[in-house]
Amino acid sequence: MTRSYLKLGLKVFVFAWFLITLPLLGESEWSFAVSGDSRNCGDIVMSAIAPKVRADGAKFYWHLGDYRANYDFDEDMLAATAARNQHLAVADYQRTAWSDFIAQQLEPFGDLPVYLAIGNHELVPPKTRADYLQQFADWLDTPELRAQRLRDDPRAHKLTTYYHWIRDGVDFISLDNASPDQFDGEQVAWLEKVLARDETDANIRTVVVGMHDALPDSVSAGHSMDESPQMEQSGRRVYRDLLNLRGKSKKHVYVLASHSHFFAEDVYNDACHPTPETLLPGWIVGTAGAVRYRLPANLFGAKNAHTDVYGYLLGTVQPNGEVRFLFREVLQKDISAGVSERYGSKQVTACFEGNKSQYTPAGPDCGK
Repeated sequence: MTRSYLKLGLKVFVFAWFLITLPLLGESEWSFAVSGDSRNCGDIVMSAIAPKVRADGAKFYWHLGDYRANYDFDEDMLAATAARNQHLAVADYQRTAWSDFIAQQLEPFGDLPVYLAIGNHELVPPKTRADYLQQFADWLDTPELRAQRLRDDPRAHKLTTYYHWIRDGVDFISLDNASPDQFDGEQVAWLEKVLARDETDANIRTVVVGMHDALPDSVSAGHSMDESPQMEQSGRRVYRDLLNLRGKSKKHVYVLASHSHFFAEDVYNDACHPTPETLLPGWIVGTAGAVRYRLPANLFGAKNAHTDVYGYLLGTVQPNGEVRFLFREVLQKDISAGVSERYGSKQVTACFEGNKSQYTPAGPDCGK
């Protein structure tokens, strides 16, 4: 009889433990959102991305660069000015473009953290990296990022356009490949130190690397880090570094980029990476409002490729460190009445039915 009571008590205890811990196991999943390229129609599209990201429960949003066109007027800014019966002069555009990005694209996220990567359009003359660091210091030098920078190097008091932060066992690394001279030696040396720490740190299960241009030899190689010799050489080195990290540590490694204005998954699954040992999981998500390109003629093994869409990539981190990614589309019906009034319904429709280019990125040559 005593043994029966003991067995019953044990079963009750195990069942109670299961009921108590089940909600906690569910809470161990968490998500984040990523996209890039919000020039042209980004003020309209990002106004819908922000509330959807918040509704998804994402812990932060990561913008992969190209906030405003800078070389020419953004259509959304022209429309907003015209709706007020005003004229947008070149000097006024250059003076206000970044402020417009902050007001119309970042502020809708409210208190949700936003991380910024730099894109090539942030460096359209006369803009410089120094201008960028000054304008966006509030996002690049948050207490979180400053503390991480000084933990890595107590003497690192200078802001840079690349940085990283760690959240719940995931190291998020935001890189700068916004100009043909990148990655330079200083950035590569910094990155390799970060990866070396990640390799031996038992608390790090996952590394997620984000940047504007995709690394060399993707299915969209013609519009990526294949654009200059320095980009190719340094980008391939970084790709090898990430492969080595995964091979030695067995940790999860993911690579996110934009620059090409479409969505595609598994973008390094091509002839340049013929075996699982040479293939990194990668996504291109240049879908935050920029003029939409045509898909590459040969997508090789890339999956779920779409153009003429807007939206963001939602990454859900699993308890084991795996990240499951899902593209979340933004439709014209998601645009609020207030935004339609500000830019005019005609411009909103033009952004969704038009805003297209026939530009088609070339495929990879695998360094030949």
